[in-house]
Amino acid sequence: MKFDVQKTAGCAPRSVRNRLPSVTVAIVGIAALVICGVVAAQALYKYRGENGEWIYSDRPPDDGQDVVEVRSLTPSTPKSGIKVRYEMDGTDVQLVASNEFFAPVELVLDFVTIRGLEFPNPDDHLRWVVPARSEMMLVSLGMLDDAVSPFIEYRYQFLVGNPTAQHTPPEPYRVPFAIAVDHPVSQAFPDTVTHTTLDSRYAVDIVMPVGTDIFAARSGTVFDVSAKNFKGGTDAVRDMSLANIVRILHDDGTYAVYAHLTLNSIRVRVGDYVERGEFIAESGNTGYSSGPHLHFVVVRNVGMAMNSVPVEFEGADSRPVAPATGQLLTAY
Repeated sequence: MKFDVQKTAGCAPRSVRNRLPSVTVAIVGIAALVICGVVAAQALYKYRGENGEWIYSDRPPDDGQDVVEVRSLTPSTPKSGIKVRYEMDGTDVQLVASNEFFAPVELVLDFVTIRGLEFPNPDDHLRWVVPARSEMMLVSLGMLDDAVSPFIEYRYQFLVGNPTAQHTPPEPYRVPFAIAVDHPVSQAFPDTVTHTTLDSRYAVDIVMPVGTDIFAARSGTVFDVSAKNFKGGTDAVRDMSLANIVRILHDDGTYAVYAHLTLNSIRVRVGDYVERGEFIAESGNTGYSSGPHLHFVVVRNVGMAMNSVPVEFEGADSRPVAPATGQLLTAY
């Protein structure tokens, strides 16, 4: 069933990835430099509406009425989930990756300067998949006999996900809201108002009121949560990073992103294993969003780049349903 719906546009923050600046090692110590963005605190205003109801907003009331409370909300900031350090093994220098994510990570290493140490084998691609919650020795560089002050400088970047993952869901995805309820789809492939990148091309935007219960569309392990943001808007640069999100890794190596969730509603934590149909959060209007909706997308790492994949939802009599713009999507 299709019908005219108000276009609700939005997009989730980019996939979990990071690019770190150079790390310099002079064999007498290490300086690991990690630059994090500074995010300003958000102000939440609490006041009464025309009918006496409580209103929580990121803006004070237009009519100048008294504000009962102003809260300062510090948004959650993604932390680096993988580090590369050096260890000495006799006269060899070993670089070791430590993956703190509850998901595998693809890592690429680039040497900027090497002095007094053996060079890596030129046939080595210096690219690895580091399993979830693990450490891996990447390279071992022997010290040259005539070395006086061995020195290395290196960079690395990483992206969550195993590039060999293939999207093989065992059944259609559960519609991610309450059974016997329906909500309209405001954006789905091939309509790409804001879903213009490869990691969002097959995303589905579902219009729903703030506070709608959201359920896991497929079982998996929660590996990333952002739950403290309040603001939303249509400035992509300013608002993209302010979406509250949950990312859940599936058994086939793909993962689902649930975005624009409401403030402090997320009830799962990093490391939790959630079952299909388990309550995870409430919908909202946070981040880059023109109106209350849920942004749902499944992505896979295709080799240091994220691609979204087409999904089908479970319809009546367990038949698969491909989401389409204007469709009234019903949960079964």
